[in-house]
Amino acid sequence: MSAFLRRQEDGRARLDLLVTGARCAGCISKIEREVSRLPGVESVRLNLSTGRLAIGLASASVDPGRIISALDRLGYPATPFDPGAAMVQRDREGRRLILALAVAGFGAMNAMMFSVPIWAGLFDQELGPATRSMMMWMSAAVGAPCAIFAGMPFFQSAWRSLRAGRANMDVPISVGVILTLAISFSETILNGRDAYFDAAVSLLFLLLIGRWLDHVLRAKARSAAGDLLALQAPAACVVDARGVERSVPLGDIRPGDLLRVRPGDRIPVDATLEQGEALLDNSLLTGESVPERVRPGQLCRAGAVNTAGLLTLRASARSEDSTLAAIARLVEAGAQSRSRYVRLADRAAALYVPVVHAAALATFAGGWALGLDPREALIRAVAVLIVTCPCALGLAVPAVQVVASARLFRRGVLVKSGAALERLAEIDHVVFDKTGVLTEGRPALVGASQAVIAMAAPLARASGHPMARAVARAAGDGPVAADVVEHAGLGVEGLIDGRRARLGRAVFVGAPTLRSGETELWFGFEGETKVRLQFSDIVRPDAAATIAALTARGITVEILSGDQVGAVRAAADTVGVAAWRAGLMPQEKAEAIDRLAADGRKVLMVGDGLNDAAALARAHAAIAPGSALEASQNAADLVLTRGALTTIVEAIDVARSARRRALENFGFAALYNLVAAPAAMLGLVNPFVAALAMSGSSLVVTLNALRVRGGR
Repeated sequence: MSAFLRRQEDGRARLDLLVTGARCAGCISKIEREVSRLPGVESVRLNLSTGRLAIGLASASVDPGRIISALDRLGYPATPFDPGAAMVQRDREGRRLILALAVAGFGAMNAMMFSVPIWAGLFDQELGPATRSMMMWMSAAVGAPCAIFAGMPFFQSAWRSLRAGRANMDVPISVGVILTLAISFSETILNGRDAYFDAAVSLLFLLLIGRWLDHVLRAKARSAAGDLLALQAPAACVVDARGVERSVPLGDIRPGDLLRVRPGDRIPVDATLEQGEALLDNSLLTGESVPERVRPGQLCRAGAVNTAGLLTLRASARSEDSTLAAIARLVEAGAQSRSRYVRLADRAAALYVPVVHAAALATFAGGWALGLDPREALIRAVAVLIVTCPCALGLAVPAVQVVASARLFRRGVLVKSGAALERLAEIDHVVFDKTGVLTEGRPALVGASQAVIAMAAPLARASGHPMARAVARAAGDGPVAADVVEHAGLGVEGLIDGRRARLGRAVFVGAPTLRSGETELWFGFEGETKVRLQFSDIVRPDAAATIAALTARGITVEILSGDQVGAVRAAADTVGVAAWRAGLMPQEKAEAIDRLAADGRKVLMVGDGLNDAAALARAHAAIAPGSALEASQNAADLVLTRGALTTIVEAIDVARSARRRALENFGFAALYNLVAAPAAMLGLVNPFVAALAMSGSSLVVTLNALRVRGGR
């Protein structure tokens, strides 16, 4: 197992394991607490969404087998982490739950078919003894096998927990189902009055609905780290000492290697420019829409796109130490911390197991001591287990989340995480990125006459520069200049109707100006007057209204951007935001989010660039536009499938309404148990009525969930 250790330069080591069976915050706490107590373990973090357990070790001499054995004793089997195996495990669990749910639904419907004639006896329409016995055996033939199969997820989880000397929420469910089946067989064999095969399988059907909903919502909350690292090139072109180029895997690049990067390729690792003049598209890293000009001796970051000529670079970091990998680690850390969110249902469930076990045992022992025969005392104990089954508790949150998610989807908001709605309802501070969020995300030509646009268009159509493309869009289709030559970081020149012209920076075109060339291009024919083309990133039309609506709800707003100071200031003034910062790197954005959280703020981050991915993962809740990079969408909790920013306000309104409905459901579930449990203990409720009452409580919380509504 030591082959799976990742050794570090300081002598420490890391071990990543794939843990199965963890379902809630209680599981996370138990695993992290027990593993951290093992000798040589310095840090432990479990990502519930991916099942990845990241362990920091004091040295590479620590035996990983001891850690895996400790997890196995806890009831959580573990293997060395493999992303492909993790995906297979999630798919296998999903298929297993679907199959169990289908079998439980089939069993419930068909067992009811044989139980209904027996129920008719409640209305003085008794069946004959032989007919009753046949109906009970038919119900057993259908209901019992279905209940056993559908209950396996609960039985296996309960068994692992009991083997570890603990009791989880699945233990009383398993005990209740098994005892219900045992009593039903006993009643059927002894020609008793009642059998409860339909109740057992119906109970499992409703519980599996809640578990499936939780699985679907949790599966959508996976980390974006893999998507970020997928932006790296799988291989790189390395130049050896003889000047021969060869392609090597990304992981084989070492600091000091000489690299070649062709136009259109991504920079494979952080590297220093040796030869050439680079024009890098850093929009995925910084969010800045204008390409950055890099001269020899300057740093080129991994993930940037070379938009100019052939470059020669000197690697300054390995792939795992690059800027892109650092962002991926920030996202992974944020996803892990986010998975520690404790749901209200988990807190209530922590009290459920010991209380219900004690109540059922007291009912059985007390009834027997007071003169009841063991059979009647056992029926009462089983009724307590069934009537207090956490079905309503288990559906309280998933039902609300599904209804709220569906309503937000119709409004253009895709909810990816069930817990995201709860966090979104708590936010009191919103952080916006500028480029692509508050603005359209692409430069637009402003203030130019159609005559000037028509003159510059043939050269603009031949260039891939974002501002040149803006000129081409403004002009529409038309001819392209001849003999075009693009000069990296300067501009493009060519022949228009036989006359030489240039489009680019002022110094390149020959314009007498000292202005910054970041938001302008110059155009002119050789020997003639030059004209200036200005550009701006247009603010979205509904941005100011969105800011005003958030402020009206008592939510403060801030802008954190990687763009230039002037551009950020102009956007902030336009939308009415007083607090803003510009020129931030991805790590600085994530650190700003961490500082706000340390101050007790519940932060909602809205961003679309790769530079926002780490901040999205660190925020209390996160939203990305539908036009955002896939990695940013995966790091976010919610994705805007339409362009309107006002849907952010609607999402907050729906989330707050969902929180109220969830709290009402918890209140009802608590009241129901306070009434139903004593009734079952006194013999006023048999297992059949207990199953009906339990189903009724589930129906109530589901109907209450339908009351979730959003803002007007």
